[in-house]
Amino acid sequence: MPASKDVVIRPGRVEDVETIHAAILRLGVHIGAPEEITSTAEDLRTYGFGEKPAFSTLIAEVGGEFAGLCLHFPIFSTWMGRPGVYVQDLYVDDRFRGRRIGERLLRQVARECRKDGGAYLRLSVDTDNETAKAFYERLGIAWSSYEQVQKVVGDAFFAFADASDDGERE
Repeated sequence: MPASKDVVIRPGRVEDVETIHAAILRLGVHIGAPEEITSTAEDLRTYGFGEKPAFSTLIAEVGGEFAGLCLHFPIFSTWMGRPGVYVQDLYVDDRFRGRRIGERLLRQVARECRKDGGAYLRLSVDTDNETAKAFYERLGIAWSSYEQVQKVVGDAFFAFADASDDGERE
């Protein structure tokens, strides 16, 4: 197995969309929730590489072969008064685990964020993914005991967005 110095990290490109989507699908299988992933490669192409990109990616390669990715986007903390970065997906292919590729991807995202004035990195971890929790803790990315993720998706989201301010649908 090549040394970790043979890892190349580069920005994702539109021609990587199929590979990015395949990695996200594998991530869904890994955490035991493949049915939760409804995105398509076309969605990623449109929203990540279109006119107004909603996210960025970093791709890790070893010997020109895909080894992992980090999909992220900018966020802002009104409490800190500083920008930050949210890591939506971090994936390392099983064949390349144990080589600090995930750590290198996260550190590169943090460096890019810091260069743009950022001061923090946030991410969510699947509640049952003990391996990921331990990995993040080892890197100093701690669990926030005072926060909980809330969300509204799908039909409930559309109903919420379409409701008038008095709670009635428009």
